[in-house]
Amino acid sequence: MTHTTSNPKIHEGRNLKRFREMLAIKQDALAFELGEDWNQQKVSLLEQREKIDSDILEQVAAILKIPAEAIRNFDENQAINIITNTYHDFKDSAFVNNGNTPTFNVNPIEEIRKLHDEKMELYERMLKEKDEMMGRLERLIGGR
Repeated sequence: MTHTTSNPKIHEGRNLKRFREMLAIKQDALAFELGEDWNQQKVSLLEQREKIDSDILEQVAAILKIPAEAIRNFDENQAINIITNTYHDFKDSAFVNNGNTPTFNVNPIEEIRKLHDEKMELYERMLKEKDEMMGRLERLIGGR
């Protein structure tokens, strides 16, 4: 039951919730993966905790397939500052600011290509998740 948060402004439970939501994983699904002792309400309570026990955090991070350090160290204000201070450095940015009025420089063919690539990645992820879910269901049915 050790805590590893060094920055007191970081709320590990809130960070866990953000990552879980970004990955479109429901609290019920996370509870199922954590084991029989877990349910949706227990995951909800976990997400309300400012500091999460290291062993539980490692377990949750493994389920979400993200590094535990991402949950421990994610600071929303820091992320916003980094994005704000570096957005103009992006090579293929669609936003161009000439100092007076913002204008948009959009290449429609490039945007269509990006959307297509994103759609293909999403499709591949969905297929992988379907296979993983089928495996889980087979294990669940086989355990009866």
